[in-house]
Amino acid sequence: MRIDLLHVADCPNLAVARERIAIALERTGAAATVREHEVATADEAERSAMSGSPTILVGGVDPFGGAGPSLACRLYRSGDEVEGAPSLDSLIEVFSR
Repeated sequence: MRIDLLHVADCPNLAVARERIAIALERTGAAATVREHEVATADEAERSAMSGSPTILVGGVDPFGGAGPSLACRLYRSGDEVEGAPSLDSLIEVFSR
């Protein structure tokens, strides 16, 4: 599995996203190559399918249904919670497919 972690410089949620990806991969036993890409322009965001920072693409697809190209901070909803990175449970579900 290929995972792309797209983000802007100094993204305040990058470390949390990175950590949750690592834990979810460990818990599911999924084999993956994780690549990080810093996106600096609106054109790059559009070309790379980044829907806010951070965006996680699995096999080139955003499993969390991004709203379109953006360099702004991204929010992820999990139940009643809203966070700047997908929940660990959400990532485990995605990586288990």
